[in-house]
Parts: sequence; structure tokens; C-alpha cells
Amino acid sequence: MTQAESGETQTARIWIERRADPESDAYWQRFDVPYTPGTGANLTSLLRAIAREPVTVDGERTSPVAYDAACLEEVCGSCTMRVNGMVRQGCSTLVEDVIAGSGELTLQPMAKFPVRRDLCVDRSRLFEDLKRVRAWVPIDGLHDLGPGPRESPENQAVRYEMSRCMSCGCCLDACPQFTQDNDFVGAAVIGQVRYFNRHETGAREAEHRLDVMMEPGGVADCGNAQNCVKVCPKDIPLTEAIAEIGRETTKHAVRKFFKG
Repeated sequence: MTQAESGETQTARIWIERRADPESDAYWQRFDVPYTPGTGANLTSLLRAIAREPVTVDGERTSPVAYDAACLEEVCGSCTMRVNGMVRQGCSTLVEDVIAGSGELTLQPMAKFPVRRDLCVDRSRLFEDLKRVRAWVPIDGLHDLGPGPRESPENQAVRYEMSRCMSCGCCLDACPQFTQDNDFVGAAVIGQVRYFNRHETGAREAEHRLDVMMEPGGVADCGNAQNCVKVCPKDIPLTEAIAEIGRETTKHAVRKFFKG
């Protein structure tokens, strides 16, 4: 009989990289948290357990670990963190899938965004870039024009895959081209350009979006590392999106050249 079958409780030793505020230095703390294999315990449940009794392995009473969480079902994207060095979602990552043979695991904040406190980061850059490409469908003043245009099932299928993006930032954290010192928008934003440019009404802003893709930090800055598709929790075909927007941006640039 396995430990999961017997319901035997085990202890997970969690190393957490902490920071009191954006100006403070990072430091590590260790916590022992009991869990039962086979019960579907996720990382968020461990952090909740620490919040109930924030005492380190050394017996030091400390503050609860700060972390982001909302939906708890891999929809909002807010609980992104680094688990054993790889970016993942805290709500959908099960303890038994990531804990090492020693019974230990490490949790760190994402590395490509400014840290606010502990595992919480500031993803404002991602949201500002989504604003830059006008990642929305312009419908103001169109409510009285009757039904919208029909779309083909093929186009709907492509857009559905892109619509699953929850702006979690996993693809950006894993991307070697996306850093805090440059302007690259990253795969998430490029994927949303593909989504809205394929939308029959959203395409009204297609030229503006492609103009942004031509600017510094646009699609040409992608180095084709393909890390984004490896870590995307929604299995979004991000490299397909980057390739398509790259082609569309080139065609757009040629059209603009000849139009003067």
C-alpha cells in the first residue's frame, strides 16, 4: 500500500524567498507544512497553512507570506510564482508533483517583474502593453447596428485558443528576451494582437496594433527561444501567434512604405 492509499500525512519543507518591500533585500525562510499525498493539495493550500501558523522551522514566529490568489481554478492568473525555479500557477500545481525526493521545494516570486512583497509582483507593465495594443473590441456607438458579422468556425477555433490567455505572465518570466531593462512586449501581448486582429469587429484597430508591433519592443525583438509555449499553463500556441503577427507586421510595413 502506497502512502497516498494509506492517507499517511507527510511534511513538506518549503523554502520561500521573502522581501518585506520593494526596497528591502531578499532573504529565505523555511517552513514545515503537513500534507497528505493523493488529496490534491496545491501550493496555495500550503501558503494558507503557513498563514494560519507562521512559524519557521527554527521556531521563529514571523509574518504570513504575502502572495496573490483569486479564482483558485487557473482562470485569473494572479498566483503565478517560481516553483523549484520554474514559473507555474500556485492554484493548479499539486504538491506531490513538484516536491523533491527530500520532501523539499522552493517558492520564489517571478523574476521579470518588480517585487512588491514576498511572492507578490507588480505586473503593471504587462497591462500597460495590453493597453498600447488596444486589446479590446471597439463597440462604442455600435449597439444599434444589428447583429455582428459572421465568423468562420476555423477562425473561431484559432481565436478560442488565444482567448484562454489569463495574463498570468508565465510566458514573460520564462522569456530570455523579456527583461526589466528593455521594452519587449512578450508573447502574451503578441498573442492578444493575433486574437483581436482576427476578430471581425476588433480588426478595426488592426493597423494600430501592427504599428505598435513595428516599434521597439515589438514582434521583431522575439528571439524565438520558444520558452513561452513550454510554460504556458493553457497550452496556447504562442509561437504560431508570434509567427503570424511577424508576417502581418512585415506586410503592413510594406504597405505603409508604398503608400508613403
